[in-house]
Amino acid sequence: MFKLQQQKSIVDKITIIYGAQGNDLLVKIKQLLIKYKSFEKPDNKSLTEKDIVLITYGDSVLKKGQKPLETLKYFVDTYVLPEINSTHILPFYPYTSDDGFSVVDYVKVNPDLGTWDDISALAKSSNLMFDAVINHISKSSDWFKGYLAGDPSLKEFFIDVNPKKDLSKVIRPRALPLLTPFIDEEGKKHHIWSTFSDDQLDLNYKSPAVFLAILEVLLIYVQKGAKLIRLDAIAFLWKEIGTDCLHLSKTHEVIKLYREILASVNPNLVLITETNVPHNENISYFGNGYDEAHLVYNFSLAPLLVYSMMEKNTDILTNWVQSLQTPSDKVCFFNFTASHDGIGIRPLQGIISDEEIQKLVDRTIDHGGYVSFKNNSDGTQSPYELNCNLSDLISKHEESKSNRVNKFLLTQAIMLAMPGVPGIYIHSLLGSQNYIKGVKESGIKRRINREKLDLDLLEIALNDTGSFRYQVYNKYKKILQLRTQEKAFNPYGKVKYTNLGNEKLFIIEREFNKEIIYAIFNFSNEQIQIDALTNKSFDLLSNKKIINSKWILDGYSFKWFKKSSFQ
Repeated sequence: MFKLQQQKSIVDKITIIYGAQGNDLLVKIKQLLIKYKSFEKPDNKSLTEKDIVLITYGDSVLKKGQKPLETLKYFVDTYVLPEINSTHILPFYPYTSDDGFSVVDYVKVNPDLGTWDDISALAKSSNLMFDAVINHISKSSDWFKGYLAGDPSLKEFFIDVNPKKDLSKVIRPRALPLLTPFIDEEGKKHHIWSTFSDDQLDLNYKSPAVFLAILEVLLIYVQKGAKLIRLDAIAFLWKEIGTDCLHLSKTHEVIKLYREILASVNPNLVLITETNVPHNENISYFGNGYDEAHLVYNFSLAPLLVYSMMEKNTDILTNWVQSLQTPSDKVCFFNFTASHDGIGIRPLQGIISDEEIQKLVDRTIDHGGYVSFKNNSDGTQSPYELNCNLSDLISKHEESKSNRVNKFLLTQAIMLAMPGVPGIYIHSLLGSQNYIKGVKESGIKRRINREKLDLDLLEIALNDTGSFRYQVYNKYKKILQLRTQEKAFNPYGKVKYTNLGNEKLFIIEREFNKEIIYAIFNFSNEQIQIDALTNKSFDLLSNKKIINSKWILDGYSFKWFKKSSFQ
């Protein structure tokens, strides 16, 4: 099961986290592995330029009389494949709030969506990413019900804190109380740690029993077909009163331990960490490049693209991407520009000033969006995320349709050209816009980008050549098709960034196995002409040979030039 050296490594990690319980815990880990070990032959394939992930809820697309997961499979098979080969289904488990992120049971499928058979059916055509919402669990879960009932096996599963304790240093992602009071079956009052809401109760990883329970959940996900596992809100996992309880060293050790154990079941499993924090903190989850996350969400990209578009200036964007590094060539970023959440503001800290961030806040409100706030340790509040559809944030409806489409696709083409694995939110692929009705009906700001689409109406729009959806979707798919055919876009390939001293330009040079592509972007509405960066090239988008000494870009346009040696 474990080679001697690997077993020592696992025991060492257990000892760092749990002290002298290392060998006892190892025995229990081995018992779980015997129960769930996969006997499939690993293919040893690494991520390539063909790996692109669709981000979607299980019920983002609906058809009357059909289970949502069946509809999702139809949508993926018909409109997503083959250009996007992977699907991240946001939490599809039974839940009580937060649109799925207050999980009641980690290993059941929400019956309103479908069954495990539906998940398996989708896995036959698309690689699947599962959500592991393992920082917290719903107060309606059997685990918490058992805790309040005095079940001795669950007595250490949650964090009960005297409210008189000084918790002022704890970093909060929400403007809500940190502790939630509950009364157990004997009438005793408990104040339970709840980082995100009173329905999302943090698990106590100081208990080895919690570690093992979650390990079993992760093993079940692998058994059920997960090729990638997203560790949601993982930065908050370990708590130590007197600290900020964010990115603590034992949080990193727990991730490393899970990775090493899971690799013994599926060596090709990809772990991705979701940590919506300032960039330098975010990249700490790469570890040494071999022992922690395989992918890390690139949270700073989306707000920087919006800022650069707003200012028609790429200087800050260019300087920032030039600083991007990974600790090895075995890890890379998960690049995305939109998701089920809003566009995070904290990842801009240290990159642009508070005054510039305020410009983005003002723009969001002006463009019909909302702003979410978090509590600070000094009692004040500050912006946490922008709740606005990306296309609506970078342009206004008064602009021409072609202008809006071009601006939006420019941001997407940048994401696709950068090193790493692209993650495409379903509403980006489909050219969705602000869903104001959803916010007003629910009072939840994030619903602005979580509309449930009627499949029949969607298909009508996708066949209407004059619709915004048709134009975004069809042009997006063409770009994706080109991207997956070019080895230069390998996630681990070489990259150079520049704007040639022109604040309106942004240039990405990609190289892999001596194949070179120059991706050039114009952030202004003016036509720009530059000296060609290579004597002979092939314009991938227009499918033309280029021998001119000048390259011309229209306003808000982009070009992908492949270096060529044609005669």
